[in-house]
Amino acid sequence: MPDYQTFEAGDVVLQSGLTYRNARLAYKTYGTLDPACANVIVHPTSYGAQHYDLEWAIGEGKALDPTRYFIIIPNMFGNGLSSSPSNTPPPFDRGRYPHFTMTDNVRVQSRLLQEVFGIERVKLVYGFSMGAQQAFHWGALFPDRVERILPICGSARTSPHNFVFLEGVKAALTADAAWQDGWFATQPVRGFQAMGRVYAGWGLSQAFYREEVWRTVGYSSLEDFLVASWEAGFRRRDANDLLAMLWTWQHADISANELYGGDLGRALGAIAADAIVMPCETDLYFTVEDNRREIARIKRAELRPIPSIWGHRAGNPALNPVDAKFIADATRELLAR
Repeated sequence: MPDYQTFEAGDVVLQSGLTYRNARLAYKTYGTLDPACANVIVHPTSYGAQHYDLEWAIGEGKALDPTRYFIIIPNMFGNGLSSSPSNTPPPFDRGRYPHFTMTDNVRVQSRLLQEVFGIERVKLVYGFSMGAQQAFHWGALFPDRVERILPICGSARTSPHNFVFLEGVKAALTADAAWQDGWFATQPVRGFQAMGRVYAGWGLSQAFYREEVWRTVGYSSLEDFLVASWEAGFRRRDANDLLAMLWTWQHADISANELYGGDLGRALGAIAADAIVMPCETDLYFTVEDNRREIARIKRAELRPIPSIWGHRAGNPALNPVDAKFIADATRELLAR
């Protein structure tokens, strides 16, 4: 039996103009909703992640404490639990999957909160990577409903350099012979291996590898780390799903909707939430400078870079207690304001 619930969202008209019929949003909750619906934390998933991968950060005594807060993890469309290429019936399966933008994702998440729980206001949207991008979207799309956002290693709009990095990841995966006619009919073992190798060079910093930090988290050699961490991580997922989430990432932009008409400055300026924005100093694709430019337009935003050599992975420090404490301290501070 699954340990999560499903919101039956019905027919969802996407930003593309296509309709996704019988959309399903998988989600899990932790803690108890208070009578005033005032203790809500939304924690969206990141690239390739499902709610299981985020649960390490939730627990009594932690910053995301289910004895104090009602925490909702909505699984992003395309991640294999919510509607995705791997579970969509024809004719919109595989390569014909009608892509969800970040805006599409967040609008259905908002419906979940309102229609299932009667939640109108959110105390905090907390997210890492693509989860951080969803936090920015929550702030821009619903400025009167979101009190705080804490985006970690993510941006309000995917930068051109980030887009190009993802083109490399996509090219590595689709170079596999299993890529035919615009989708994978079978899973691409060699493609997963290539994708893992390409991604490993971007996901962590030069210093991380120079100092062989992978030894401290249970890997016996660099090759062991590349195979057991990176290749194994991607092989948990369906390749068509990974491409769908990658598309969503590449097109993330809080201003790409009818509210802001592509005006990023206006979209950033509309965010009323109190924000601590936390890039990592050594993240190679969600950079400090990108966030610095973004927060200059947000009314109440502080830039607080994570001083770490873990690169992008500093933002999801399941194996890294130093960075975990740094993020948790900021989370507690923001929630206490």
